[in-house]
Amino acid sequence: MYIIFRCDCGRAMYSREGVIQKKCVCGKVFKVKSRRIIAKTDDVQLAVEKVKELQEEKYGGAVFTTADKI
Repeated sequence: MYIIFRCDCGRAMYSREGVIQKKCVCGKVFKVKSRRIIAKTDDVQLAVEKVKELQEEKYGGAVFTTADKI
């Protein structure tokens, strides 16, 4: 089982259920148990898709370019 939650910085994240600590890319380390759970899923791919959806909802779509297009 995977759980989806947010860091205090607003970033959506996922983790396996039962994990004690998680570190966000912002540098904050927190206890997963104390987070408000947004969603649960059995499949890791569904967890990844939900995190992407939440990130795009909050920050907009991501645009990636390759080095040759810069």
